[in-house]
Amino acid sequence: MFEIKRYSAEQADNWNRFVLSSKNGTFLFDRRYMDYHSDRFSDFSLMFYKNGRLRALLPANMADGVLYSHQGLTFGGLLTDWKTTVEDTVDMFSLLNNFLANAGIEKVVYKAIPWIYHSYPSEEDLFSLIYVCKARLVARDISSSFPMSDRMRFAESRKSGLRKAVHAGVYIEESSNLADFWDVLSANLESRYNASPVHTLAEISLLKSRFPDNIRLYVAALDGKIVAGTVLYISKEVVHTQYISASPEGKAIGALDMLFDYIINKEYANSHFFDFGKSTEQEGKILNRSLIFQKEGFGGRGVCYDTYEWTL
Repeated sequence: MFEIKRYSAEQADNWNRFVLSSKNGTFLFDRRYMDYHSDRFSDFSLMFYKNGRLRALLPANMADGVLYSHQGLTFGGLLTDWKTTVEDTVDMFSLLNNFLANAGIEKVVYKAIPWIYHSYPSEEDLFSLIYVCKARLVARDISSSFPMSDRMRFAESRKSGLRKAVHAGVYIEESSNLADFWDVLSANLESRYNASPVHTLAEISLLKSRFPDNIRLYVAALDGKIVAGTVLYISKEVVHTQYISASPEGKAIGALDMLFDYIINKEYANSHFFDFGKSTEQEGKILNRSLIFQKEGFGGRGVCYDTYEWTL
């Protein structure tokens, strides 16, 4: 039989080793990443054991009697080892519901890990959500992704932007200059959406220092000035654009088109999947049509980011 234990800081090394060896974990679940904003969330992460052996993790936090998996992460479902079966997962969710009910938790909000991030098929949790928990789908966001081994050609609008950037003398490089890119990003978000980046400059700098191989900045520059850039989150299966932005000048000369031509067709051409991230807001209720048009112009097509909910 399985047993569940609450995560504690003393288990950080065991937790992180399991993430690395799991069939659906990414560096986002490493405690060095998860805990950078631990002051904002009441952690309620869980560890599943069978016969004394760690078999699964659930990154989670609790707020107002609700368990979330995890509010500080884009997704946060059940991480499992390679031996986990459907029967194992059904048993774990049955145990989870009893454990949470005894802890006084009334509801669960579960953000499933999109399949492209799996190193091996890992959707036993989706079956268990319906079979055991009678969960309902409450939000569906859509991302734009593609397999790098069989990607589509760029749309003519993207090729046109690339030609403009070449003609203007734009060049592409990997950069450590997060501060200048954050100025471009912050100004763009403020003017278009009256918003700020999810991470402050200090936070993204800290995370990049902890995960230098996983968090990387690429920029398009003109005359020594950053006019566009993207922060990439690189996991074993997926190259993901965490942030994309261009200055007004960069937009006018197609700097992002040149940047993604370099990243997709040269620098990361041998990766498994490329994921431009979500183009929806308010849990999928609003589709940013201009944003998804741009991503689809690079060959991106739909992968859903789903959120489920059930009561205990």
